[in-house]
Amino acid sequence: MKAVVLKEFGAAENLYVEEVPLPSIGDNEVMVQVKAFSVNPVEAHVREVKDWWSLVSLNTPAAPYVILGWDIAGVITEVGQNVVNFKKGDEVFGMINFLGLGAGYAEYVSAPEVDLAMKPSNISFEEAAGATMAAQTAYVSLVGYGKIKKGDKIVVTGASGGVGHYAVQIAKYFGAYVIGVASEANREFVLGLGADEFVDYSTQNFEELVKDADMVHDAVWKNDESHIARSLLAIKPGGTLLSVMVYPSAEFIENAKKEKDVTVTRMNVTDTKDHVGDIEAIRSLLESGAIKSYISQTFTIEDTYKAHQQIETHSTKGKIVIKL
Repeated sequence: MKAVVLKEFGAAENLYVEEVPLPSIGDNEVMVQVKAFSVNPVEAHVREVKDWWSLVSLNTPAAPYVILGWDIAGVITEVGQNVVNFKKGDEVFGMINFLGLGAGYAEYVSAPEVDLAMKPSNISFEEAAGATMAAQTAYVSLVGYGKIKKGDKIVVTGASGGVGHYAVQIAKYFGAYVIGVASEANREFVLGLGADEFVDYSTQNFEELVKDADMVHDAVWKNDESHIARSLLAIKPGGTLLSVMVYPSAEFIENAKKEKDVTVTRMNVTDTKDHVGDIEAIRSLLESGAIKSYISQTFTIEDTYKAHQQIETHSTKGKIVIKL
């Protein structure tokens, strides 16, 4: 089968398509013929830095090559003897083996039954593949960590991006008042997702305009605390800061609680114990039309490296998907 392999950590150009052996499946796994997979910022980090690969893959050996990818959508071609919820021919999607070895950048993958859900018939494989890690991250963050409720005022930074565009839709589904922060070029897109207000980050500072947010959901690709420190100014006492990218220090978290009674959480989609419940929640939202995947670009498997180059611009609108 074809797969995108990485033999040397570094630039996106190090990703090549080669023929590799088919994977095998365990008793609780299924074989999926992949129709589409999506590309996420975490994969760019992992591709570039071997230590990140070791961390995210749970120390899976990197030799003779690495196959990245955790977000897939496709058709089941084989089922393990203990699988009860799926059969051959079922169309499925999910974030597979994260943390661990997903190996989703391939024509076929072995996937744990618990990581998959039936693909809604009203969406494409590309839309399903997009709504895996990004949509689950937004859902777990807002619902699991944030305990979102009707009437909450929520600021979503990076509102036009992969995680952000789902966060806006999920927050609106739960009845929140949403302020989306993105570039002016994405104003109509973010408002079209359901945001009640829009802030252009290039000309305005949201923390100067908003002082009474119940929650800030920060999905901007940054890696320093000075970025999320701005959010504290926008949150009212007793509110919540959900950080998707920045790892706040224990001191930062303690000071935010002490000085303003703000709970700061670096959310982690892998912390949840209910993988089935999370992906089923996303399936239901997609099936009902409550959320939709916006696919800004679609690439062939041979051009996966170009998808990585795009994700590294930090300006991707919605999701990037590889179609097989």
